[in-house]
Amino acid sequence: MTLQTTPEKLDPLMIAEGWMAEGRDVAIATVVETWGSAPRPAGSHLVIDEAGNFEGSVSGGCVEGAVIAEAMDVIKQGQPRMLEFGIADETAWQVGLSCGGRIKVYVERLG
Repeated sequence: MTLQTTPEKLDPLMIAEGWMAEGRDVAIATVVETWGSAPRPAGSHLVIDEAGNFEGSVSGGCVEGAVIAEAMDVIKQGQPRMLEFGIADETAWQVGLSCGGRIKVYVERLG
């Protein structure tokens, strides 16, 4: 027996579309630049709703908590923001990005 999954269950953009159709407020975080040993490539997505539910990944788990917190603020305020995490940034160690790379993540509200 082969396990089959549909792209809708895997693609954060499709998940965001479904959540919006359900009436949820949604933000999307997108990796826009990477340097060095970054955990996820540019173009990776994480979608977040107003309740803190999320799907996808922008860092393989090491900065997701910080991105989710920022995204929930973006949902409330409606203003997009650019986040940067890296080894030279003290915050990166606090949130766990110790892989030696840096990532830049753009967070915006959808809808």
